[in-house]
Amino acid sequence: MASTATVATDTAAAPAPTARLERGAIGTGDLVFFVVAAAAPLTVMAGVAPVSIGMAGRAAPLGYLISGLLLVVFATGFTAMSRYVRNAGAFYAYIGRGVGRPAGVGSAYVALLSYNAIGVGLLAAFGFFTANGFADLTGTHVDWWVWSLLGLIAVGVLGYLKVTLSAKVLGVVLVLEVLILLVFEVGVVAKGGGPNGLEFGVLSPARLSGDGVGGMFVLAIGAFVGFEATAIYAEEARDPARSVPRATYIAVTFLALFYTFTVWMIINAYGADRAQAVANGTGGTDMVFAASTRFVGAWAADAMQVLIITSAFAATLAFHNSATRYFYALGREGLLPRRLGAVAPRTGSPVNAVILQVLISAVVIVISIVVDCDPYTVTFLWTNGTGILGIMLMQAFAALAVYGFFRTDRRGMPGWRVVGAPLSACVGLLVLIGLVCANFDLMTGASDGVNIALLVPLPIVFAVGVVVAWRIRTRDPARYATLTTVDAERI
Repeated sequence: MASTATVATDTAAAPAPTARLERGAIGTGDLVFFVVAAAAPLTVMAGVAPVSIGMAGRAAPLGYLISGLLLVVFATGFTAMSRYVRNAGAFYAYIGRGVGRPAGVGSAYVALLSYNAIGVGLLAAFGFFTANGFADLTGTHVDWWVWSLLGLIAVGVLGYLKVTLSAKVLGVVLVLEVLILLVFEVGVVAKGGGPNGLEFGVLSPARLSGDGVGGMFVLAIGAFVGFEATAIYAEEARDPARSVPRATYIAVTFLALFYTFTVWMIINAYGADRAQAVANGTGGTDMVFAASTRFVGAWAADAMQVLIITSAFAATLAFHNSATRYFYALGREGLLPRRLGAVAPRTGSPVNAVILQVLISAVVIVISIVVDCDPYTVTFLWTNGTGILGIMLMQAFAALAVYGFFRTDRRGMPGWRVVGAPLSACVGLLVLIGLVCANFDLMTGASDGVNIALLVPLPIVFAVGVVVAWRIRTRDPARYATLTTVDAERI
């Protein structure tokens, strides 16, 4: 740990890069595309929602709604602070300003680990979905890792080019995957639902008393991971004081309503009394594709099979961009090698951070090949288990930071927004974090020993960050005083 801290501290000797991310490149719509594409709605609904239904049955729609409402409350305080903190290392800057610099640096390392873990896992899932889809369409089998490496090359190229190109790619993919789910939902409504018609009783809060609800919340809250990334792009946004809050509210509200309605439609397609049994039966993971065939036609199911591939790719690209912005922000402040704070003059992208994130992803994919890991049940689920919990912890910490930031000066903000909302969100997130930890095996499908190994890196990297901050404070108090204070407006 001490050696790591020394390396991070010693990087301060290098001159800081003068280049910066491209200003004013991203609008509100682009931010929404980044965030919602990271959530991968089609992958979540077609690939994960059946598991949620299998756990909680009729309570599943409410699980997504409650998770979304909690994050709306979180966003209330988060966006209030976004007016005053515009830094590509969002969690790092927020927590550093509101709780303290050591906690901020520790959180930055946790966030960096989490975004990289989720991005690598999604890359493996992309390879898995593509291999299966290609085999179904052509009858030819190509190993998943070939597709993952090809996808990684594409992600690296898009990550290096102007961020607006990534936004356009994500926008197209997102619109297509949302449209195909809307077609399915319209089909169910047009035909009056399943055998029992449209059942509104599914949305009753009484359903939350059933078995499996705790495990279902693990998957429900995980479906929103990445929405907070709007703040990561604050340095590249046009009018960030308005665009970041707007994009955050639009993204999380859309996801909450869209997820809730879609899961409700899936349950209605089979009947509330049968949906859970179908989800837990043979072929339950394909229940969305089967329902699409029945209510819309085989073409809809085929389109979903293709679009789930592009959905996974879009999410991989979105998390790649988030991870590279963290590398950039920490490199710029000397908490990682300074060269990571370099920006390509032509494209305005964090070029060295892009290269490093691609190399990390390539190494994990190669390790998966060598040890013959299943790309979905091991590489994807294990890395995402760590990543999702890490981001949830940072969200809870960030909510506390909002309260800390405004505690002595509300800056004209109402108390409900900068005191009530962030503290309520912090408590709610801690409750859900407890549920995730208690049901972590449901997410990973792994043994207790493996689950502990997946969880241990989170407190370790946080502790490393705290030690790095304290060593800087001891060796260079003036530099310590500047940590977490870099703002896009002053660069």
